[in-house]
Amino acid sequence: MGAQVRLATRGSPLALAQAHSVSSWIESAHRGLTAVVVVIETTGDRLSTQPLSELGGQGIFAKEIQRAVLDGEADVAVHSAKDLPSEKPEGLVLCCVPERVDPADALVGRSLAGLGPGATVATGSPRRRALLAAMRPDLSFVELRGNMARRFAAAGTNGIDAVIAAVAALERLGQSELLAERLDPEVFTPQVGQGALAIEARLGDPVIDLLAAIDDPVAHRCLVAERAFLTGIGAGCTVPAGAWCTEEAGALRLRAVMADRSGVLERSEQTGTDPTSVGLAAANALAHLIHTGP
Repeated sequence: MGAQVRLATRGSPLALAQAHSVSSWIESAHRGLTAVVVVIETTGDRLSTQPLSELGGQGIFAKEIQRAVLDGEADVAVHSAKDLPSEKPEGLVLCCVPERVDPADALVGRSLAGLGPGATVATGSPRRRALLAAMRPDLSFVELRGNMARRFAAAGTNGIDAVIAAVAALERLGQSELLAERLDPEVFTPQVGQGALAIEARLGDPVIDLLAAIDDPVAHRCLVAERAFLTGIGAGCTVPAGAWCTEEAGALRLRAVMADRSGVLERSEQTGTDPTSVGLAAANALAHLIHTGP
């Protein structure tokens, strides 16, 4: 590896902002070490206009990045944690989760109260649709794909009244002023890993020890719990489900939500000290919804 660490990432503005932050953190933690960004095109980027539901969702923003690390083109993979498939490829380890930013969702364009009867909201996420429909059954929804700038700009155009986005995306792109309303994550449960970065490396690679300097143990434990929930229900981003974990006084608290095929929501809250057990307990409580509804 020498004095250089290569960081594989997607080429979107948001992904690049995240990777450059990681690069800066690594170089600040280790004098004389250079961290360079290696851009990898993913399936999700190539098919940027196709609905996620048609692509299957699982790993479309991650698999090529993971393969670049396994093939030696890069030393580590930097992902938005919410893009990471529940099952990791053999030979890689999730070794670092830096400090997490706000995991909440937000409305861009108009606040919830500012949306008139029958207003149209754009989102490609089944979870966001289900949660917002439970709060406002009168709303209509349309698909929206593309980079974050395109999504933000869609609000107020072509009959779209508002767009749902992650607060973290707005913050990392320096566009927090576009936020019309932050949706309380206690009610509007975030996607697994939202607001967190997930860094993978080859199993046994010395770079893992270097990355420990920028790992946040609490964020890491919480992400493990959320991902255990995702693994437990055997689902990815095409299923209307979410989970958000925090640590309070040494105990983990995970709130999970899932909608059945008719859109009816069920919730589960689990606490404990072992992240995997907490996540799987929530999955066991909700997994039956995958096969219920019309």
